[in-house]
Amino acid sequence: MDRGVIQVYYGEGHGKSTAAIGNAIRVASEGKSVIIIQFLKGKNENELTFLSRLEPEIKIFRFAKSDECFEALSEEAKQEESMNLRNGFNYGKKVVTTGACDMLILDEVLGIVDEKVISPEEIGELFAAKPEEMTLVCTGRVLDEKIREAADEVYNIAPEK
Repeated sequence: MDRGVIQVYYGEGHGKSTAAIGNAIRVASEGKSVIIIQFLKGKNENELTFLSRLEPEIKIFRFAKSDECFEALSEEAKQEESMNLRNGFNYGKKVVTTGACDMLILDEVLGIVDEKVISPEEIGELFAAKPEEMTLVCTGRVLDEKIREAADEVYNIAPEK
């Protein structure tokens, strides 16, 4: 089986999630399994409904419950939402440790690192636990240096104009 890689798409530009989902479609078209866990995506039901059409080849999960942007939440609501987001990350750890798919996409996981819901070290532990044949994709705006160093491929998505 092919060796999987750790890819990171980060930056201020649009298209990080789109690039990851494009890779998911490519992998699924080869008969491989993909799981996408989305963090900090809000409640864009149209996007989720559309992506759910790709099941069962591509399974998509969202653990966030709030309709509001994380930064706009009260401290109490942030604590509750942080638990939901951590549950999503824990599910991602289970997917990795059980080798439940060929590609795992943690969409906006860098955002929950930036919001201090999880630490860069936890991402590093996840990377270390990855089965050799699994590809792991992380997206988000801000990239911690420890995560950059541990990744195999890093793509900065930035607007030029």
